[in-house]
Amino acid sequence: MPATHPNDELNIIDDLAHDAPPAKTIEASPWRILVVDDDPEVHNATAFALQDIRIDGRPLSFIHAYSADEALAAIVADEDIAVVLLDVVMEHESAGLDLVRTVRQDLGRSALRIILRTGQPGYAPEMRVIREYDINDYKTKSELTRVRLLTTLTTAVRSYEQLRTIMNARRGLALIVDTAADLLARRDPGDFAAAALDSACRLAGDAASGFLCARRQNFANLPGEPPLFLIGARGGFADRLGRPLADCGAAGAFAARAYAEHRTLVAGSDAAFFIAGENGRDAVLYLHTGAPLGDSGRQLLEVFCVNIGVGLENAGLIADLSFSAFTDRLTRLANRSGFVARIDEHLRSGGRGWTVALLDIDHFSELNDALGHHKGDQLLLSVAQRLSAMLSPGMILARVGGDVFGLLGPDAALDPRLLLDQFKLPFLVDDYSLPVKATLGLTRLDEVSNSDGIDLLKATNIALNRAKSGDRGRWHYYTEDMARETRTRLDRLHELRIAVTQQRGLELHYQPQIELVGGRLVGAEALIRWRGADGEFIRPDLFISLAEYSGLIVDLGAWVFHTAVRQLRDWEAAGLAGVRMAINVSLVQFRDPLFLSRVRSALAETGVAPERIELEITESVAMMEAETVIGILAELKQMGIQIAIDDFGTGFSSLAYLHRLPIDRIKIDRAFVRDLDSTSGSGASIAQTVIGLGRSLGLSIIAEGVETAAQAQLLMDLGCPLAQGFFYSRPVDAGSFLAWAQARA
Repeated sequence: MPATHPNDELNIIDDLAHDAPPAKTIEASPWRILVVDDDPEVHNATAFALQDIRIDGRPLSFIHAYSADEALAAIVADEDIAVVLLDVVMEHESAGLDLVRTVRQDLGRSALRIILRTGQPGYAPEMRVIREYDINDYKTKSELTRVRLLTTLTTAVRSYEQLRTIMNARRGLALIVDTAADLLARRDPGDFAAAALDSACRLAGDAASGFLCARRQNFANLPGEPPLFLIGARGGFADRLGRPLADCGAAGAFAARAYAEHRTLVAGSDAAFFIAGENGRDAVLYLHTGAPLGDSGRQLLEVFCVNIGVGLENAGLIADLSFSAFTDRLTRLANRSGFVARIDEHLRSGGRGWTVALLDIDHFSELNDALGHHKGDQLLLSVAQRLSAMLSPGMILARVGGDVFGLLGPDAALDPRLLLDQFKLPFLVDDYSLPVKATLGLTRLDEVSNSDGIDLLKATNIALNRAKSGDRGRWHYYTEDMARETRTRLDRLHELRIAVTQQRGLELHYQPQIELVGGRLVGAEALIRWRGADGEFIRPDLFISLAEYSGLIVDLGAWVFHTAVRQLRDWEAAGLAGVRMAINVSLVQFRDPLFLSRVRSALAETGVAPERIELEITESVAMMEAETVIGILAELKQMGIQIAIDDFGTGFSSLAYLHRLPIDRIKIDRAFVRDLDSTSGSGASIAQTVIGLGRSLGLSIIAEGVETAAQAQLLMDLGCPLAQGFFYSRPVDAGSFLAWAQARA
């Protein structure tokens, strides 16, 4: 309604000096001022009085409303109104005060500054209004000079800006807190980067464009390649996700500078935040904001970047774990787990006519030891590269072990001949041209039913071991018989382990050694026997090699030695004196650092004279680790123990080496004794040679495997002094041996 009271008129006195024109300033966004009054003159006077005025370098922009309803609509439509110059009496006496209540309570606009202007103070007493309404200043129109109006407005604008800063900071901190748990829960680096970039843009006032760049995980950069790649992008950079930072033009150069200088850079609407990370996971967040970023916004983003750094570290570590779980770091091929997963994936697809292959590089450990691990790694990379070149798309190459590669592909493509042809040419490693061979195990998927990736890998490994058991450079396809043999072998190994650890089913049998001239008993050879769970004896050739392979031979050999020496003591107590005990020793026992101490312990415990003990080693064992064997044999000889070479003539002994061995006796192998009475055999000549060799070296001779009187007579005629075999007695238990010896005496 029109002004009727003389005090309702607004007369602003111009009390500002005009000695100099206003200084030119950089244009900035204006302060939005809402003038609410039903008198047009008030609007005109206010705009005229404040024309060309700047507050803190920013101009004023006026919005005019002539009623409380118009003012409310303007406030609802414009979030950036900083100050309302509000008349109290308009449509009705309390229109202005009602508007205050609506703005504060219903709209929640607490930062908006409200200056009440009235020409009729009686309608709105100052003390009651200030006490009951959330207004920020109260002025009568008659007291407002230009200076007072500007002072009041400046105070209100600054208060508004401070409140907005505080409120924005609170909202920003709340956003940082709310998003922290979500970001840390994201395990995929790409997913994390997208979420972090979205939150950063919200903190910056809904920036439309930006990116997050970091080093590529798990991959070494190529020479000359920039270190940073976009792991998150939005707006104008969305199509450059995954590309090098250099592809982002000026924005990329700006971010690269922040990365190089390890600091935050802000220039106009561009902001780049350096994010320090652990283990080389430094990153840069770049944002293009709609308006220059203020100090408050910059500080919030710098706080948020700490969360980004921690989250990147977390996501990176999880990515590293996932990478390491399925990828070989050296070759970047799938590892064992990754290969199994790819086999399972192929099986689910129902593909037919495919083969799994395992390729083992022959004698790689020797090459690795001779040339060093670095060149060994280069060789593996060269092999991987050559194998990859022969594979068709869709086929899989993996490194499933130190020098073992796994392949998955069609049967025809994985022809073993084609695979081994890749090794016809040598591999170039630095200045070395290395001729390398390989051995293959293969499994056709169509021939194995109800199997998964792990089962197929096991089956192929069985085939590989079968191929390696013969000459290297061969291949073998898996069959069900191999699986049965392997299971039987594992079951027997399990039973043998129980037998050795619990001494269950183990026995020693003894075979007499006879003096050919006169037939006198001179010794006994202790022979291990193992009675299975079914009560039947298991042949020694079926479990001795298994014991040596598994290392059980050390404990088994110790048990044999102690049992045999105690038995010799017991026989002496029963009246069987002067008998020598022959005990077999394997190479694995020689390698045992406790071997000599075990021998001394057994002799000390039983009181048996060392001269009554003879240890037998095979010719092949004596030749395999010459210096080690010679040293141990020398210590045994110092104790007084006698040494015999078993199965002599079946190996490739050097006479010069044989001369160095501190031995007492040579045993002629049963294979030559068997041919003694054969008209077509050469056993007699070999036996005669061995006997002559033994005499020339001052060694005693004993023939084993004597089964007939004719063989015994021929050996006697050749000058062999001792013999053992079925002709005299089969190996028997200790009680039977004692009875046999007593009856013979």
